[in-house]
Amino acid sequence: MSQLYLVPTPIGNLKDMTFRAVEVLKEADLILAEDTRTSGKLLKHYEITTPMQSHHMHNEHKTVDALIEKLKSGMTIAVISDAGTPAISDPGFLLVRACVEQQIKINCLPGATAFVPALVNSGLPNDKFVFEGFLPVKKGRQTRLLLLAEETRTIIFYESPHKLVKTLGHFCEYFGEDRLVSVSREITKLYEETIRGTVKAVLAHYTNKPPKGEIVIIVDGKHK
Repeated sequence: MSQLYLVPTPIGNLKDMTFRAVEVLKEADLILAEDTRTSGKLLKHYEITTPMQSHHMHNEHKTVDALIEKLKSGMTIAVISDAGTPAISDPGFLLVRACVEQQIKINCLPGATAFVPALVNSGLPNDKFVFEGFLPVKKGRQTRLLLLAEETRTIIFYESPHKLVKTLGHFCEYFGEDRLVSVSREITKLYEETIRGTVKAVLAHYTNKPPKGEIVIIVDGKHK
């Protein structure tokens, strides 16, 4: 029976790969990878020889129909991203939606995703939260920040290291300098760190010490 697997991959530490994830990738007929060079290192480490095909934000619109036909023909396909769970700020959603429409079985394995450990160790409320991912770069950014300034739930953002200081500056402007934040970077890696404090204090820290690595920002919600 054909089916689609969404397989989380480590966000840093290769030991975070699950036994089941390795098994699924070995038994699949085809692996869709965001970057075949990056994923090639992971597959080599776990001695996975399943064929790979590139599947990323620039080509996924064009390849969905062909992939659906492969699934209908009886193939089992696994989707992986460079790190974490596919479709969470990564390719995968379009294919999943098409599979739902075509009543093709979908399995999403549990596994690594960056925002969960960042949220849990932030020390900020995690009973209710909203995931924003990456903010718009230009168009719509101000509108989004104005809206989120009134959000009472904890807010989760992804950010690149070279844009972190700019984004924290915008948080000062729209959320206020005293809003509490937690910035986690290099999660699961050797130099993992989390800096907590007011937006103003965390901005000062990273202004003096430019960050490296992938970043998750947790922002306290507005207090009524």
